[in-house]
Amino acid sequence: MEEPKWLEGLLRTKFFNICPRHRETSRNECNMFCLSCQNAPFCIYCRSSLHIDHPILQIRRSSYHDVVRVSEIEKVLDIREVQTYVINSARVLFINERPQPKNSSHGAASSTTSKTISYFCETCCRTLLDPFRFCSLGCKVEGMRKNKEDEEERLRKERQQETHKGTHPPTHRTSNSRRRKGIPHRAPFAS
Repeated sequence: MEEPKWLEGLLRTKFFNICPRHRETSRNECNMFCLSCQNAPFCIYCRSSLHIDHPILQIRRSSYHDVVRVSEIEKVLDIREVQTYVINSARVLFINERPQPKNSSHGAASSTTSKTISYFCETCCRTLLDPFRFCSLGCKVEGMRKNKEDEEERLRKERQQETHKGTHPPTHRTSNSRRRKGIPHRAPFAS
């Protein structure tokens, strides 16, 4: 996945603070993110005055976690391999990794049936409902970065091996390991 410039800003941004420009108005939560400006989040009133023609993502809340609608983000980002959920009749995905539930145990069999198949996020090991690789957009970014670093390291090692291929490692001799000339002559055994 090629990361757009705005993605890191989206993942780091804290949403749902009160807008400093519109403190006295209703619906003044900063729950919008501009893909062009990539600045701080803003409210609906800022959108109509400062970001009218800019591409915008509206952030929503689900169980105290930030989500974005799939229909909005899939237009600007490849979200394949990220678990999606239906919340309030809309398909959404979580922006950042969520803490594991306290009673979850990674890899444990379900108590309801022995045929339950478990899927886990490759980054944080959170249990997934479906066969996806990541539980959130943040986990996908982190996982892809790690995969890229691992691939770069593998290629670097392969290049080093190719460079050293055909060259023999130097032979190290100690001072006592001098080669002898000819057949060694020993004294006969004393009788």
